[in-house]
Amino acid sequence: MPLLQFETTLSLSDAEKTAFAERVTDLYTDEMATTAGHVAVSIRERGQADLHLGRAVDGPVLFLDAEIRRGRSFDRKRAFALATMAYVGETFDVPDENMKVVFTEHPGESMMGVDRVGGEWSGDERD
Repeated sequence: MPLLQFETTLSLSDAEKTAFAERVTDLYTDEMATTAGHVAVSIRERGQADLHLGRAVDGPVLFLDAEIRRGRSFDRKRAFALATMAYVGETFDVPDENMKVVFTEHPGESMMGVDRVGGEWSGDERD
C-alpha cells in the first residue's frame, strides 16, 4: 500500500502526469514484487524557489518520498529508485544531481484503505 509522493519543479500537462503515474506504478510493481491496485501516486508541482538541493545544477528538480511497507530489501529499494530516476532523467531531462529519493518504511497495519488494512510483506507473494 505504498504512497509515492513526488515534488518537482517540472510543469506537466494532465496527460504527462497520468503517463508519469502509470510508468512509476509499473516500475514499483516490477521492482518491489507487488500489484498495482493499491499503489498511490501524488505529483506536486512547485516553483523553482520551493525546492532546494545542495548539489543541484541548472534544470528541473524532483524529489520522491516513498512511503512503503517495511520488509523490502535494500536491493529492491535501490533498483526502484534507480529505475525511477533513470525514467525521469531520460523522459523529462532532469539532471541526476537534481533528483533525490527517500524511503520511509511502515508496519503493514499502518497502511490502510476503507476496504483493507495492510499486512506484513513476506517477499514470496504479491500483495
